[in-house]
Amino acid sequence: MHHLLALGLLISSISLTPSLTPARAQSPFDGTWRLDNSDAQPSTVHYDYLLQDGIYRCTTCDPSIEIRADGQDHKITGEPCYDTVSVKVVDERTTEETDKRNGKIVGTFRLAVAVDGKTATDEWTESCNAQGDVVSGQDIMSRVAEGPRGAHAISGSWKISKRLNRSENALVITLKLQADTFSFADPAGQGYTARLDGTETPIKGDLSGSVVSVKRIDERTIEETEKHDGKANQITRFVVSGDGKALTISQENTANATTRQFVAHKQ
Repeated sequence: MHHLLALGLLISSISLTPSLTPARAQSPFDGTWRLDNSDAQPSTVHYDYLLQDGIYRCTTCDPSIEIRADGQDHKITGEPCYDTVSVKVVDERTTEETDKRNGKIVGTFRLAVAVDGKTATDEWTESCNAQGDVVSGQDIMSRVAEGPRGAHAISGSWKISKRLNRSENALVITLKLQADTFSFADPAGQGYTARLDGTETPIKGDLSGSVVSVKRIDERTIEETEKHDGKANQITRFVVSGDGKALTISQENTANATTRQFVAHKQ
Protein backbone atom coordinates (compact mmCIF):
# COMPACT_ATOMS: atom_id res chain seq x y z
CA MET A 1 0.00 0.00 0.00
CA HIS A 2 1.22 3.51 -0.75
CA HIS A 3 0.81 4.93 2.74
CA LEU A 4 0.66 1.81 4.81
CA LEU A 5 1.85 2.64 8.35
CA ALA A 6 3.95 -0.50 8.72
CA LEU A 7 5.55 -0.07 12.12
CA GLY A 8 6.73 -3.67 12.54
CA LEU A 9 8.21 -2.84 15.92
CA LEU A 10 10.05 -5.33 18.05
CA ILE A 11 11.84 -4.79 21.35
CA SER A 12 14.90 -6.57 22.68
CA SER A 13 15.54 -7.27 26.32
CA ILE A 14 17.82 -5.47 28.73
CA SER A 15 20.28 -7.89 30.28
CA LEU A 16 19.67 -7.69 34.02
CA THR A 17 21.13 -9.70 36.89
CA PRO A 18 18.82 -10.86 39.71
CA SER A 19 21.11 -9.25 42.30
CA LEU A 20 20.64 -5.80 40.77
CA THR A 21 17.05 -5.84 39.53
CA PRO A 22 13.98 -7.85 40.58
CA ALA A 23 13.20 -10.61 38.08
CA ARG A 24 9.75 -9.23 37.49
CA ALA A 25 10.71 -5.58 37.11
CA GLN A 26 8.68 -4.00 34.34
CA SER A 27 10.52 -3.08 31.17
CA PRO A 28 10.32 0.59 30.13
CA PHE A 29 8.90 -0.66 26.80
CA ASP A 30 5.94 -2.50 28.37
CA GLY A 31 2.44 -1.16 27.89
CA THR A 32 0.18 0.44 25.32
CA TRP A 33 1.56 3.29 23.21
CA ARG A 34 -0.34 5.77 21.04
CA LEU A 35 1.22 7.61 18.12
CA ASP A 36 0.89 11.38 18.08
CA ASN A 37 0.42 12.81 14.56
CA SER A 38 1.38 16.28 15.76
CA ASP A 39 4.84 15.02 16.79
CA ALA A 40 5.56 13.23 13.51
CA GLN A 41 8.47 14.70 11.57
CA PRO A 42 8.08 15.39 7.84
CA SER A 43 8.81 12.28 5.83
CA THR A 44 11.64 12.12 3.30
CA VAL A 45 9.67 9.58 1.26
CA HIS A 46 8.77 10.81 -2.23
CA TYR A 47 5.81 9.50 -4.20
CA ASP A 48 6.20 9.80 -7.96
CA TYR A 49 3.13 9.67 -10.18
CA LEU A 50 2.57 10.22 -13.89
CA LEU A 51 -0.83 10.27 -15.57
CA GLN A 52 -0.58 11.12 -19.24
CA ASP A 53 -2.26 9.91 -22.44
CA GLY A 54 -4.56 7.69 -20.41
CA ILE A 55 -1.69 5.76 -18.74
CA TYR A 56 -1.07 5.87 -14.99
CA ARG A 57 2.41 5.19 -13.64
CA CYS A 58 3.66 4.99 -10.06
CA THR A 59 7.41 4.50 -10.20
CA THR A 60 7.90 4.62 -6.42
CA CYS A 61 5.35 1.90 -5.76
CA ASP A 62 6.79 -1.52 -4.94
CA PRO A 63 6.31 -3.10 -7.41
CA SER A 64 6.02 -0.17 -9.81
CA ILE A 65 2.65 0.27 -11.52
CA GLU A 66 1.86 1.09 -15.14
CA ILE A 67 -1.77 0.62 -16.17
CA ARG A 68 -4.50 2.33 -18.15
CA ALA A 69 -6.47 4.83 -16.06
CA ASP A 70 -9.80 3.47 -17.26
CA GLY A 71 -11.37 2.47 -13.94
CA GLN A 72 -10.97 -1.23 -14.77
CA ASP A 73 -9.12 -3.83 -12.69
CA HIS A 74 -5.64 -4.58 -14.03
CA LYS A 75 -3.55 -7.55 -12.92
CA ILE A 76 -0.51 -6.79 -10.76
CA THR A 77 2.26 -9.23 -9.88
CA GLY A 78 4.86 -9.09 -7.12
CA GLU A 79 2.62 -7.35 -4.56
CA PRO A 80 1.67 -9.56 -1.57
CA CYS A 81 -1.31 -7.48 -0.44
CA TYR A 82 -3.28 -7.07 -3.68
CA ASP A 83 -3.42 -8.62 -7.15
CA THR A 84 -5.35 -6.01 -9.16
CA VAL A 85 -5.28 -2.21 -9.35
CA SER A 86 -7.73 0.19 -10.97
CA VAL A 87 -7.32 3.94 -11.43
CA LYS A 88 -10.22 6.28 -12.19
CA VAL A 89 -9.86 9.90 -13.29
CA VAL A 90 -12.48 11.83 -11.30
CA ASP A 91 -11.70 15.25 -12.75
CA GLU A 92 -8.73 17.32 -13.92
CA ARG A 93 -7.23 17.42 -10.41
CA THR A 94 -8.46 14.20 -8.77
CA THR A 95 -7.88 10.46 -9.16
CA GLU A 96 -9.08 7.39 -7.29
CA GLU A 97 -7.19 4.11 -7.02
CA THR A 98 -8.72 0.83 -5.85
CA ASP A 99 -6.64 -2.21 -4.91
CA LYS A 100 -8.18 -5.68 -4.70
CA ARG A 101 -7.15 -9.12 -3.51
CA ASN A 102 -9.10 -12.05 -4.91
CA GLY A 103 -11.78 -9.62 -6.02
CA LYS A 104 -12.17 -7.99 -2.60
CA ILE A 105 -11.20 -4.35 -1.99
CA VAL A 106 -8.17 -4.15 0.31
CA GLY A 107 -7.08 -0.59 -0.36
CA THR A 108 -8.20 2.77 -1.74
CA PHE A 109 -6.28 5.96 -2.50
CA ARG A 110 -7.88 9.26 -3.50
CA LEU A 111 -5.55 12.12 -4.45
CA ALA A 112 -6.96 15.63 -4.96
CA VAL A 113 -4.60 18.41 -6.05
CA ALA A 114 -5.26 21.98 -4.89
CA VAL A 115 -6.09 24.66 -7.47
CA ASP A 116 -2.61 26.17 -7.19
CA GLY A 117 -1.04 22.75 -7.82
CA LYS A 118 1.37 23.07 -4.91
CA THR A 119 -0.37 20.78 -2.42
CA ALA A 120 -2.70 17.81 -2.51
CA THR A 121 -4.93 15.97 -0.07
CA ASP A 122 -4.80 12.20 -0.04
CA GLU A 123 -7.29 9.93 1.67
CA TRP A 124 -6.44 6.26 1.94
CA THR A 125 -7.58 2.97 3.39
CA GLU A 126 -5.90 -0.42 3.58
CA SER A 127 -6.76 -3.78 5.07
CA CYS A 128 -3.67 -5.89 4.44
CA ASN A 129 -4.11 -7.98 7.58
CA ALA A 130 -5.58 -11.39 8.35
CA GLN A 131 -8.58 -9.90 10.17
CA GLY A 132 -9.41 -7.64 7.25
CA ASP A 133 -9.68 -4.61 9.55
CA VAL A 134 -9.68 -1.31 7.67
CA VAL A 135 -6.93 1.16 8.54
CA SER A 136 -7.44 4.68 7.21
CA GLY A 137 -5.79 8.07 7.10
CA GLN A 138 -5.69 11.50 5.52
CA ASP A 139 -2.60 13.56 4.68
CA ILE A 140 -1.53 16.83 3.12
CA MET A 141 1.13 16.34 0.47
CA SER A 142 3.51 18.99 -0.86
CA ARG A 143 4.77 19.03 -4.40
CA VAL A 144 8.49 18.33 -4.80
CA ALA A 145 8.64 18.36 -8.61
CA GLU A 146 6.31 19.22 -11.45
CA GLY A 147 5.01 16.67 -13.92
CA PRO A 148 5.54 17.05 -17.67
CA ARG A 149 3.54 19.59 -19.67
CA GLY A 150 0.10 18.28 -20.62
CA ALA A 151 0.03 15.60 -17.89
CA HIS A 152 -2.74 15.29 -15.29
CA ALA A 153 -2.37 17.48 -12.18
CA ILE A 154 -1.34 14.55 -9.95
CA SER A 155 1.78 14.03 -12.08
CA GLY A 156 5.09 14.81 -10.45
CA SER A 157 6.84 14.07 -7.17
CA TRP A 158 5.16 14.51 -3.78
CA LYS A 159 5.90 14.03 -0.10
CA ILE A 160 3.74 14.03 3.02
CA SER A 161 4.02 17.37 4.80
CA LYS A 162 1.26 16.89 7.39
CA ARG A 163 -0.59 13.87 8.72
CA LEU A 164 -4.13 15.06 9.33
CA ASN A 165 -5.55 11.94 10.92
CA ARG A 166 -5.31 8.17 11.31
CA SER A 167 -7.87 5.62 12.41
CA GLU A 168 -7.35 4.43 15.97
CA ASN A 169 -6.13 1.00 14.85
CA ALA A 170 -3.24 2.72 13.04
CA LEU A 171 -2.15 4.60 16.13
CA VAL A 172 -2.08 2.08 18.99
CA ILE A 173 0.49 -0.65 19.68
CA THR A 174 1.02 -2.90 22.68
CA LEU A 175 4.48 -4.07 23.75
CA LYS A 176 5.57 -6.65 26.33
CA LEU A 177 9.07 -7.73 27.29
CA GLN A 178 9.29 -10.87 29.38
CA ALA A 179 12.28 -13.10 30.10
CA ASP A 180 13.94 -13.78 26.72
CA THR A 181 10.96 -12.92 24.51
CA PHE A 182 9.25 -9.79 23.28
CA SER A 183 5.62 -9.53 22.21
CA PHE A 184 4.10 -6.96 19.89
CA ALA A 185 0.43 -6.57 18.94
CA ASP A 186 -1.78 -4.05 17.18
CA PRO A 187 -5.59 -3.74 17.04
CA ALA A 188 -5.72 -5.26 13.53
CA GLY A 189 -4.44 -8.59 14.85
CA GLN A 190 -0.87 -8.29 13.61
CA GLY A 191 1.85 -9.23 16.05
CA TYR A 192 4.49 -11.69 17.15
CA THR A 193 6.34 -13.12 20.09
CA ALA A 194 10.03 -13.26 19.24
CA ARG A 195 13.16 -14.42 20.98
CA LEU A 196 15.71 -11.76 21.79
CA ASP A 197 18.64 -13.47 20.09
CA GLY A 198 17.97 -12.11 16.60
CA THR A 199 16.02 -15.14 15.41
CA GLU A 200 13.86 -14.29 12.40
CA THR A 201 10.20 -14.49 13.40
CA PRO A 202 7.09 -14.32 11.16
CA ILE A 203 4.59 -11.56 11.81
CA LYS A 204 1.25 -13.12 12.70
CA GLY A 205 -1.66 -11.72 10.73
CA ASP A 206 0.58 -10.08 8.11
CA LEU A 207 -0.32 -11.11 4.55
CA SER A 208 3.03 -10.10 3.06
CA GLY A 209 5.02 -12.90 4.70
CA SER A 210 7.52 -10.55 6.34
CA VAL A 211 9.80 -11.60 9.22
CA VAL A 212 11.52 -9.54 11.91
CA SER A 213 14.65 -9.81 14.03
CA VAL A 214 15.85 -7.51 16.81
CA LYS A 215 18.94 -6.46 18.71
CA ARG A 216 19.64 -4.21 21.68
CA ILE A 217 21.66 -1.05 21.01
CA ASP A 218 21.63 0.26 24.58
CA GLU A 219 19.34 0.28 27.62
CA ARG A 220 16.66 2.39 25.97
CA THR A 221 17.33 1.83 22.25
CA ILE A 222 16.22 -1.16 20.18
CA GLU A 223 16.86 -1.84 16.50
CA GLU A 224 14.54 -4.07 14.51
CA THR A 225 15.12 -5.35 10.97
CA GLU A 226 12.21 -6.38 8.79
CA LYS A 227 12.77 -8.69 5.84
CA HIS A 228 10.63 -9.72 2.90
CA ASP A 229 11.64 -12.49 0.49
CA GLY A 230 14.97 -12.73 2.30
CA LYS A 231 15.89 -9.07 1.80
CA ALA A 232 15.95 -6.41 4.50
CA ASN A 233 13.48 -3.69 3.52
CA GLN A 234 13.09 -1.67 6.70
CA ILE A 235 15.12 -0.89 9.81
CA THR A 236 13.28 0.55 12.80
CA ARG A 237 14.95 2.16 15.79
CA PHE A 238 12.97 3.25 18.79
CA VAL A 239 14.07 4.96 21.95
CA VAL A 240 12.22 5.22 25.26
CA SER A 241 12.58 8.63 26.92
CA GLY A 242 14.25 8.98 30.31
CA ASP A 243 10.92 9.43 32.07
CA GLY A 244 9.45 6.40 30.28
CA LYS A 245 6.51 8.38 28.88
CA ALA A 246 7.51 8.76 25.23
CA LEU A 247 8.74 6.39 22.53
CA THR A 248 10.53 7.83 19.48
CA ILE A 249 10.17 5.59 16.43
CA SER A 250 12.59 6.12 13.53
CA GLN A 251 12.27 4.10 10.33
CA GLU A 252 14.57 3.73 7.36
CA ASN A 253 13.52 2.11 4.11
CA THR A 254 16.69 0.33 3.01
CA ALA A 255 15.57 0.02 -0.59
CA ASN A 256 15.32 3.75 -1.30
CA ALA A 257 17.15 5.27 1.71
CA THR A 258 14.12 7.25 2.88
CA THR A 259 13.25 7.93 6.51
CA ARG A 260 10.32 8.85 8.73
CA GLN A 261 9.93 9.45 12.44
CA PHE A 262 7.05 9.31 14.91
CA VAL A 263 6.53 9.82 18.63
CA ALA A 264 4.24 7.61 20.72
CA HIS A 265 3.07 8.29 24.26
CA LYS A 266 2.45 5.69 26.93
CA GLN A 267 -1.23 5.29 27.75
